[in-house]
Amino acid sequence: MKLGQIAKRLGCQLEGNSKIEIAGVAGIEDAQSGDLTFLANRRYAKALATTGASAVVVGHDAGPTSIATLRSENPYLDFARAIELFYEPPQYKPGIHRTAVVARTAKIGKGAHIGPYCFVDDHARIGKNAVLHSFVTIYSGARIGDDFFAHSHACVRERCRVGNRVILQNGVVIGGDGFGFAKQPNGRWYKMRQSGIAVIGDDVEVQANSVIDRATIGETRIGRGSKIDDLVLVGHSSKVGEDTLLCGQVGLAGSTHVGSRCILAGQVGCAGHLTVGDGAILTAQSGVPNDVPKAAIYSGYPAMPNDAWHKSVAVFNRLPDLQKAVRELRMEAERARAGSQS
Repeated sequence: MKLGQIAKRLGCQLEGNSKIEIAGVAGIEDAQSGDLTFLANRRYAKALATTGASAVVVGHDAGPTSIATLRSENPYLDFARAIELFYEPPQYKPGIHRTAVVARTAKIGKGAHIGPYCFVDDHARIGKNAVLHSFVTIYSGARIGDDFFAHSHACVRERCRVGNRVILQNGVVIGGDGFGFAKQPNGRWYKMRQSGIAVIGDDVEVQANSVIDRATIGETRIGRGSKIDDLVLVGHSSKVGEDTLLCGQVGLAGSTHVGSRCILAGQVGCAGHLTVGDGAILTAQSGVPNDVPKAAIYSGYPAMPNDAWHKSVAVFNRLPDLQKAVRELRMEAERARAGSQS
């Protein structure tokens, strides 16, 4: 594909030869002749001078480059769109594989692909153009919208509701039992019946081996457009707003409420029964015991405003020196006191 054609498709401003042939896309450090790459993070600016790429997507504020350039308002987004010009995802023919088991009372929409060893239980409903890749299980009474894609070993439990254009990566469980146990007088744990459901909004993607627990009563809800990374746990009765990102190994204890357009970076842990306001950002490994205000940036444990955390870290790094200085001052004070008494 000619670079000029790509510029037109992406709506980018072209600087350089429009007739350069682009055969693929690649990261800035791995790109070769014929590749289109991108620069969205200034950390990689030095790599632009040595990249083997034939062209690069950069922001309008980036300096001059030595190769053909596509100027973009959002280089990362436009590079994502460029990938689609060269990558053709697998296509799945409509039909039910002979090894799949679909209950007679289940309803499957037009154009659906039900792959090998899938199981769709009684009274489940799946919309049109769905793809159940292989070994996917849909429990009884589940309701799933159009253009659903479930990779192998994904599971939607009984009565849970899934919207349109939802993607479940391998090993995802929607509506597993919440972690609810009541302590009995004899010290043993009594399992609480998890009678609620999980509700997944439109355009949500849940990545590999993540779990959205069903509510004990009521519902656990993931809002429209939110994206959930690998190995994330959303506890029972939690609510996540729209267009929120939960990154790898985030854990939300039961009844956590996370607003819309939030970002919880890797390994953030939220204690239960708290609220994270709309637009808040929690940096990696933050431990959150209390509510977080709207649009705040919090870090550390216990999580605190990011500026305060940076100041605290600066002190932490100096603690050995401060301890030594305090010890010397104490010894000096003791010597002065002993001298005054003599």
